[in-house]
Amino acid sequence: MPEETRSIGYICPVCGNAVIAQRSAFQLAAGDSSLPCPCGKSELSFRQKGDRCEITVPCLFCAKDHTAVCANDALLHQKLLALSCPASGLGCCYVGEEDQVFRAMEKLEAAVDKLRMDDQTESRGAFLNEVVMGEALAELKDIAQRGGVSCACGSTDYGVKVGYSTIDLVCARCGATLRLPAAAPDDLDALCARDTLTIPGKKD
Repeated sequence: MPEETRSIGYICPVCGNAVIAQRSAFQLAAGDSSLPCPCGKSELSFRQKGDRCEITVPCLFCAKDHTAVCANDALLHQKLLALSCPASGLGCCYVGEEDQVFRAMEKLEAAVDKLRMDDQTESRGAFLNEVVMGEALAELKDIAQRGGVSCACGSTDYGVKVGYSTIDLVCARCGATLRLPAAAPDDLDALCARDTLTIPGKKD
């Protein structure tokens, strides 16, 4: 039986190139490791902490490093593990099955290309994709009018925070958040396919 491999991808904030590499599940679980960009000026690092792993990612969008802790089970077996930049809401690192990571990185590179074009023409709008965001907000309104938005804590009261490429539904009772991506047509299709939206709720 071949050893399970995991694909890892991020975009170097220094040279702007996509970095995609493969590591065996054993390599990731056995100890600390890193994935440097070929330019030598950034690297993604993994630090093992028992049954969890701390991942530090250099972020292209806000030029800071983000650190996230995830369960080793998710790191080694989840189809696609995505880490996002809190400031932009866009993905900054993906770990998972090869085809899933390549697809996610293609979407991320397209978003980055659009941001670069907008910067050059000084036409960056309020949202990454104005059309998708407008349609997503209209679809969210339809779902809400049907009574389709609730929180796992039992509340149906919530607020909406609109970001550059995401929409956050925030429960008014427990403060839990459901983040909906709204950057690409695929995100809109996924939202339109849903009849209800459930905010996960916070445990006491």
